[in-house]
Amino acid sequence: MAGLSRLFAPREREFFDLFEEAGRNILESGDILERILERWPDHGELAREIVVREQEGDRITHDIIQRLNYIEEVADYLALYRIEAPMEQAQELARILHHACRELNNAIPRLRTFGDIRHFTVEINRLENDGDRTVRAALASLFETGIDPMMVIRWKDIFERLEEAIDATERAANILEGVMIKNR
Repeated sequence: MAGLSRLFAPREREFFDLFEEAGRNILESGDILERILERWPDHGELAREIVVREQEGDRITHDIIQRLNYIEEVADYLALYRIEAPMEQAQELARILHHACRELNNAIPRLRTFGDIRHFTVEINRLENDGDRTVRAALASLFETGIDPMMVIRWKDIFERLEEAIDATERAANILEGVMIKNR
């Protein structure tokens, strides 16, 4: 499946590495708890290991969130670059991103019952394509208007972060779809 193969791009392997690390951490936690309960109270000191595993789980979750913080970056860049007024294309990209986030949010609860999410993933893919077209048009407009080169650089950064955020929704949708396929 072409969509899933895109998930294995080098940059995105970090997500899978982190998910696998989380899985190993959960497995180790289960092992420790089983040992505690098999030999309680003799191995009560192992309870400390559960706390260590929980802290490790928090670190892994934090790492995943750090890689998904493109939306926050855009807001930061607007302030950092002292943007006085948004470009139309940025507003359009924000609308596309918001819609893709909504679709992703609607798909996630269906994992519990392995319900059909195809409608959501198809829509997210369509939105990602719209985002790509909008970014290309936005970048082209930067060079057509003859604005200050520093503003070109600033807006290029913002457009790229918006595109990365939209791309992240598609990657997440592809992961959800992969989970659904493997569990049918």
